[in-house]
Amino acid sequence: MNYKVSLSGARALITGGASGLGRQLAIQSAAKGSHVIIWDMNLDAAKAVVAEITKNGGTAEAHKVDITDREAVNKLALKVGAVDLLFNNAGVVSGDWFLDLDPASIERTYRVNVLSLYWMTQAFLPAMVQANNGCVVTISSASGMLGVAKLTDYAASKFAAFGFMESLRSELRMKRSSVNTLTVCPHYIGTGMFDGVRSKFPRLLPILEEAKVAAKILASVEKGKAQLVMPSFVNVIPVTRILPVRAFDKVADFFGVNRTMDHFRGRNK
Repeated sequence: MNYKVSLSGARALITGGASGLGRQLAIQSAAKGSHVIIWDMNLDAAKAVVAEITKNGGTAEAHKVDITDREAVNKLALKVGAVDLLFNNAGVVSGDWFLDLDPASIERTYRVNVLSLYWMTQAFLPAMVQANNGCVVTISSASGMLGVAKLTDYAASKFAAFGFMESLRSELRMKRSSVNTLTVCPHYIGTGMFDGVRSKFPRLLPILEEAKVAAKILASVEKGKAQLVMPSFVNVIPVTRILPVRAFDKVADFFGVNRTMDHFRGRNK
């Protein structure tokens, strides 16, 4: 089957497209010839991205919507119409010790990082299946492969995103559909969302640049890849899982994984 999807002439919908990685995905998708549809709660920021895209000769539109609201998603999806590319990019993080987590923050993390995947994908996948073409891209995380201290809610939500995409890929394969799924598992990206995080070994586990991450994601879409892990060193995680749990923990501690959030500030910290 051909899982490659061309960005030229495609309709690309990006959640959380007003800032950070989502903004870069929007700008770079438009530069490759896609009509970009930005869904974000910050409509002014989303419109600013649209203005930037149109100024450079691209086409785009912006909509304010709460992607955790299933009815709102379905209503706007009918207005927007079919898309070729769905980027489930929106995400939130608390960055607190488990016992300090506010229950409302935990629920918000699951609504944005997990439940929205269902509402968005259920709204736009049927048209892709009917056309037998398209790609669903979900931004999981390296912490969706390895639980990290001070990320009990975020890591768990990204584990869920990883499992969601793996199951979805299996279902589409069983139905012999050419619709592709791309699961993205990056290390920390240098956006305001993870402001303050640090890496013990920046050459092996660098804080990634959002523009470069976006470029690799789009290249993976065009190549029909099913998974993108960044940097490549993160691929050792599944291998080290064969170790006894305590030994696995020591390896993670050696690489400073559980100290990365020590200086975390985030956008609201």
